[in-house]
Amino acid sequence: MRVNINDYKNISQRYKIGEKNGWGQEYILDTRNLIFRGEYLNGKRNGNGKEYYKNGNLKYKGEYLNGKRNGKGKECYEDGVLQYEGEYLNGKRNGKGKEYNKDRELIYEGEYLNDKKMEKVKISLLMEKLNLKVNI
Repeated sequence: MRVNINDYKNISQRYKIGEKNGWGQEYILDTRNLIFRGEYLNGKRNGNGKEYYKNGNLKYKGEYLNGKRNGKGKECYEDGVLQYEGEYLNGKRNGKGKEYNKDRELIYEGEYLNDKKMEKVKISLLMEKLNLKVNI
């Protein structure tokens, strides 16, 4: 069944047994601005998708799992300039990533843990605690 945006004004989606499954879109109710376009599974964002700011510019483009950012993705400032590209886990920056300022200059390249930048010393200590080989 295809849901008509004029009827519901917040979602355009294919449904399977009452839940969002497959490709769809989310809109802001009163303005009809697109805020998400991508894939769903069991009612949650899953697979590839794009988030948008209210002004229509790209906010995030990447992978989702169970409704959260997971895997590789790119995040932009509200004016559309790339802010971050890298890995996500459970909706947070985790793993390798690069961060840019609004002038498109690289300001950080390295590891993230729960949205926080990891310094090489911290990574080294963490790896030692986990009895992993350190090659920094």
